[in-house]
Amino acid sequence: MATLKITTDAPLFTQAESTITNNDITLWNRCLSYADSQKQKHTMWFMISLMVQGVFFLPIPAALMYYFDAPIIVLAVTMTLFFTNLIMNMGGAGIRTTLITFVLTVLIHVGMVLAFVL
Repeated sequence: MATLKITTDAPLFTQAESTITNNDITLWNRCLSYADSQKQKHTMWFMISLMVQGVFFLPIPAALMYYFDAPIIVLAVTMTLFFTNLIMNMGGAGIRTTLITFVLTVLIHVGMVLAFVL
């Protein structure tokens, strides 16, 4: 009976030593490196996103529409952002997408509050 033996004495390919110096450190690159460092805490960020939106952002349309006569589009924007985060995270989006969407959600809600209150 013929037996195939796989030997790993010599690698199939070798990679050349290369060093890349990146002197272009921007705010965007720092945000991406922070997001990459949070990869092990992806579930925590998913839960933080849901709790912050559920506690702080979902009541915003009621307050804005009742006290400041905001249009119904405020409710539509809030519900769209909430379900976007929920479906995106349950669908297995990456940590970069989770954090960027969470930050955009916070900025949009703060902008809506400032637009109708001030």
